[in-house]
Amino acid sequence: MVNPALTIDTFCNGRIKVAQDLMGYRFAIDAVILAHHVDPHPGDKILDLGTGCGIIPLILAFRQPETTICGVEIQKSMAEIADRNVDENRMRDRIRILRSDMKTLTKERIHGPADLVVTNPPYRPASSGRINPNKERALARHEIAITLEDLLEVAHRLLKSRGRFTAIYPAQRTTDLLSCMRRTAIEPKRLRMVHSRIETEAKLVLVDGRKGGRRGICIDPPLVIYAAKGEYTPTMKEMFNPKPAFSNGLKVFRQ
Repeated sequence: MVNPALTIDTFCNGRIKVAQDLMGYRFAIDAVILAHHVDPHPGDKILDLGTGCGIIPLILAFRQPETTICGVEIQKSMAEIADRNVDENRMRDRIRILRSDMKTLTKERIHGPADLVVTNPPYRPASSGRINPNKERALARHEIAITLEDLLEVAHRLLKSRGRFTAIYPAQRTTDLLSCMRRTAIEPKRLRMVHSRIETEAKLVLVDGRKGGRRGICIDPPLVIYAAKGEYTPTMKEMFNPKPAFSNGLKVFRQ
């Protein structure tokens, strides 16, 4: 029986089902965008810092079944929902949910250094704006449990040498993200702005980095979410119905 406090959303033509707390923090389109921007390689060990309900590991495991993914979540209620989602989607062989403060993580706890770290972190400093009275939403939106620089230090510590890092972040904080990445020896290598519509300013930024990488960054064409009449663009529609890696329909962003 479905818990009445949970809702169920589906992706990939119903092949992925995601339970979420009706009143707690709920993922937004930025998590879906991040999960489809990432380029998982066969055999990758992937670490998702701040996994929430587990939406990013679920999509990544669907797109590239030959990966192992550890989703880390500090909040007990959200970690339990993420764990349920892994079971409901029969992905226990590929995904493990770890309830932990990410600042205390070690390579041993995540079963070795990661090839790839992904994160959709809190967007606002703790001193910025009103803190939501709902604890789940507050921790997900504000840097209460961890700051951006702390998170990047964790990513650096847990990545293998030359390991990859990908984040989505508010466009207005792009300089904060890039400067923190460089300070923690994760060199920014690729950047893509995300616009609601082509004529509007960017709202989000996708950044790929490499631990110990050389200097030099590529700027990808922008990603636009909505077309002229308010419907999703073809690229966005493809994100909601991705194909597994073996079908040659995987890559949305890479040409």
